[in-house]
Amino acid sequence: MRITLLAAALTLPLSVAAPLYAAGSGNETAPKPTQTSKDCKGVRVWDEDKQRCVRPKESRLDDGKLYQAVRELAYAGRYQDAIGVLDAMSDQSDDGVLTYRGFTARKLGQMDVAMAFYQQALEANPDNLLARSYMGQGLVAEGDSVAALTQLREINARGGADTWAATSLRTAIETGVTYNY
Repeated sequence: MRITLLAAALTLPLSVAAPLYAAGSGNETAPKPTQTSKDCKGVRVWDEDKQRCVRPKESRLDDGKLYQAVRELAYAGRYQDAIGVLDAMSDQSDDGVLTYRGFTARKLGQMDVAMAFYQQALEANPDNLLARSYMGQGLVAEGDSVAALTQLREINARGGADTWAATSLRTAIETGVTYNY
């Protein structure tokens, strides 16, 4: 049954051609280390204007740059620091913020908290392919490949079959190995 479900999910028709504006649909590569992850300690980000590490709220970085810092810190395994940067972002109900709150909670072993954040992200934006992928990867880590397949089907149905979100989740389902970005 499990193999049949996997085969069905991996061979879904790819004819859906919806635009891919979902948060995180462009995360094909790991973030490159910058001075934020190389030089800044704790909940600090590199402020180019000040030429030093500062608290996120003291920086001149907009939410887009702060989001990049969150992603970079999370990839470096600095989940608490990433959470601190998320706390500084102006729109706490943004589906990208909620997605990375879920990601950091999952990486810290707080699966119930992670799933709640992923669900909030999807309520805010059902087309958030990254939230679906991360949720599915969490489900794989918990041993629930059937529920993970549901998220893969949703990604595919929403036009994301050729995105990093789909590829990473498909790989996680096939191998049991999840991603850190």
